[in-house]
Amino acid sequence: MTENAFKQTHWSPSAGGIAGCAVGGTLLAISAVTLATDPASRLVAGIAGFGLLVFAGFSWHARPKLALTPEGLAVRGWVRTRLLTRGSLTRVRVTEFQRIGRTQRLLEIETDDDELLILSRWDLGTDPRDVFDVLSAAGYTGR
Repeated sequence: MTENAFKQTHWSPSAGGIAGCAVGGTLLAISAVTLATDPASRLVAGIAGFGLLVFAGFSWHARPKLALTPEGLAVRGWVRTRLLTRGSLTRVRVTEFQRIGRTQRLLEIETDDDELLILSRWDLGTDPRDVFDVLSAAGYTGR
């Protein structure tokens, strides 16, 4: 772990990934209007394009997804931002599992009110293990 990794205090999806979703959604929407000849193709391409554009917009709005603040740990969603204090956390851990031949890692944050927040590499923009190391160093390990 580098020294710079410990100085990072907020994590969010990469701007390039979000831009890629927006470009893909735009291309699908344009192809639905210009290239698709039958109504079913237009409907499917239009819905897929619209869905990708909405996903990109909400993902951009929810940046940063996770942030260390002086008041606590801020977890931003598509609608609201939650502030979690050290005392309100039951457990913070990284889970690993195999899926389609790749190891997937998730950062799990469990709160007092039995809520489980799961953040993936997409949500954090980096490896969840690195984020866990920073949260542990800051005292966010749960009880």
